[in-house]
Amino acid sequence: MPSTFLEDLNPVQREAVEHGDGPVLVVAGAGSGKTKVLTYRIAHLIRDRQISPFAIIAITFTNKAAGEMKQRVAQLVGPVANSMWVSTFHSACVRIMRREAPRLGFNSSFSIYDSADSERLIKLCLKELNLDPKRWPPRGIQATISDAKNKLMSAGLFADFASNPWEQRVADVYREYERRLEEASAFDFDDLIMRCVEVFDRFPEALAYYQERFSHVLIDEFQDTNHAQARWATLLAGKWHNIFVVGDVDQGIYAFRGATIKNILDFERDWPDARVITLEQNYRSTKTILDAANAVIENNVMRKPKSLWTASVGGEPITRYHAQNEHDEAAWIAEEVAKLRDDGMRLSDTAVFYRTNAQSRVLEEIFAKTEIPYKVVGGVRFYERKEVKDILAWLRGATNPMDSVAIQRAAQAPRRGIGDTSLGRLVAFARENGIGLGDAFARAEEVPGLPKRATGGVLEVVRIFDRIRTAGEDGFPVADIVQLAWDASGYMNELQAERTFESLSRQENLRELAGVAGEYDSNAQDASLTGFLEQIALITDTDTVEGEEAGVTFMTLHNAKGLEYDAVFIVGMEEGVFPHIRSLTDPEQLEEERRLCYVGITRARQRLYLLNAWTRSLWGQVGHNPPSRFLAEVPGELIDEAEKERSLDRSGFKLGSKSVPDQFKVGQEVEHPRWGRGVILELARSSIGLEATIHFPAVGDKRLDLTLAPLKPAP
Repeated sequence: MPSTFLEDLNPVQREAVEHGDGPVLVVAGAGSGKTKVLTYRIAHLIRDRQISPFAIIAITFTNKAAGEMKQRVAQLVGPVANSMWVSTFHSACVRIMRREAPRLGFNSSFSIYDSADSERLIKLCLKELNLDPKRWPPRGIQATISDAKNKLMSAGLFADFASNPWEQRVADVYREYERRLEEASAFDFDDLIMRCVEVFDRFPEALAYYQERFSHVLIDEFQDTNHAQARWATLLAGKWHNIFVVGDVDQGIYAFRGATIKNILDFERDWPDARVITLEQNYRSTKTILDAANAVIENNVMRKPKSLWTASVGGEPITRYHAQNEHDEAAWIAEEVAKLRDDGMRLSDTAVFYRTNAQSRVLEEIFAKTEIPYKVVGGVRFYERKEVKDILAWLRGATNPMDSVAIQRAAQAPRRGIGDTSLGRLVAFARENGIGLGDAFARAEEVPGLPKRATGGVLEVVRIFDRIRTAGEDGFPVADIVQLAWDASGYMNELQAERTFESLSRQENLRELAGVAGEYDSNAQDASLTGFLEQIALITDTDTVEGEEAGVTFMTLHNAKGLEYDAVFIVGMEEGVFPHIRSLTDPEQLEEERRLCYVGITRARQRLYLLNAWTRSLWGQVGHNPPSRFLAEVPGELIDEAEKERSLDRSGFKLGSKSVPDQFKVGQEVEHPRWGRGVILELARSSIGLEATIHFPAVGDKRLDLTLAPLKPAP
């Protein structure tokens, strides 16, 4: 007898959940309950079909989504859900490669290099090959190598197909890069999947083990998979053919990361006996918003036809505002957000989407001036901040003496007389003697030409690594080990000695890292330093988006995927901005831009605002671009044109010029929300308005634009 929880599903959702064996493609429109279908499918397999949780693997694209899915399944079937694998592609491949890496000549304790580590290693490769990084930019080379790995092209295969000078030079770097990764017993992010596929291809007995183990493979967001991920899934499901994928071509927006919607479009070709089920009932947005989304996306050719609908009727009209420029655009949004807040909408339920990060600057200025709280998703991410990466380098270097990138970074954080030349001699010594850089550090006194001061610094680094390693082996809490790293290395002492606002902020970031480690200690089943580093390496952008009342969210449309808000503002809807100028002559890219618009529209639950400006300063140029074609694709009867002139008294912003506060004078005491009390030393007019030099005892002298700075007279 079917479980009673299946009664929560609509007929089409239930059809998908109760489907028998064989491949299934669920085409799930935005807001149609795809996560519910996936979790209920897993619960149905366990409770009604008696499939062992041990035989189920479910793949999502963020660690947060994986955790939520496992929790939801556990609510339906109980603690047996803990036996199944629910993770990202990368996390699943890490688990497999911890067991299988020795087949390829790697240690099972291999390090995982993130994007910054990878870039640093590429810079070392360029130096080794005597290539000028200005002519051969490391990030460009990194992107090309990443794209090759996503297509399962080894360094040798890439070299065979290199057809121009750029690719030929990248092939040289790729070979050296791979050699150094193997030397360090390290994988970059793309390796985790490519090397796992290599194991499956080269070692049939390894593939057979995992095929036998996992009789059911479920994958979310299949439109976001790349070639390597799809190949991995095909191999894993090759014995039982029980592959259940959920996705939506209309939400395929990550081609720049190597994702391809062809994995969905070709699914029925790859699995001829596949069943296709389409979810079209939307539970998120109003009918007005859905009608707009359908009207826009119907202009695309490369898609699987569907039309979203909702049982609810009507909804607020879509508001369109023609701004004079980007300042007017931002000020209008600030006023509208304030009105929504006054009407009872939480700021955290409001979001502003833009095509490129550069568009956030004016929004940030205006919102700071109006003192409306906001948060920016996609700025400098926490785990990419220098101080955080420095302490993580100490932890990684201690756990893996082969990790040359981490060891070299730690050795100079803080500096202790070990310069780049000394590091080069240590690296050369390690290579000549066939040992890891950690072992070379321990034998520093044997390194030819290493200065006495550098030798002393290197041996000090070795002692610090030993203390951290011992603490990890003795089972100390990871939070304590993080603090040991910053204390033993002298890192925190150096920050405290700086006595600047910036150093205070960096200290706070390190304490936050210790807090993250403390949460890991409390929540992990078998907490360890290695496990903590593995978890950190696999964290992604969307995992760090907060859900609390932290203010209005600013983010790019790409970052908005998978989220939803009561009110959504989409700005910069002009030809050349959105759609982006690069897409205007490429039909495939233009379709991706339209999918991006569809994603943005379908994030809105109740209110949707579409904005364009007659003139816009962006990327250092002033543009006079016509309104976006996507605006014209939204039926006119769905749109309410906002009034052209608005009172902006709430923000104090006057269109066409910056208002100059007249309540400030030299010698006056003022208050800043972050820096406390200060005294105005000087006032001066500039091209942007009125600037003040203010002395704050806590942080020193600061020069501020009084039209933007959140200052008020001290009481």
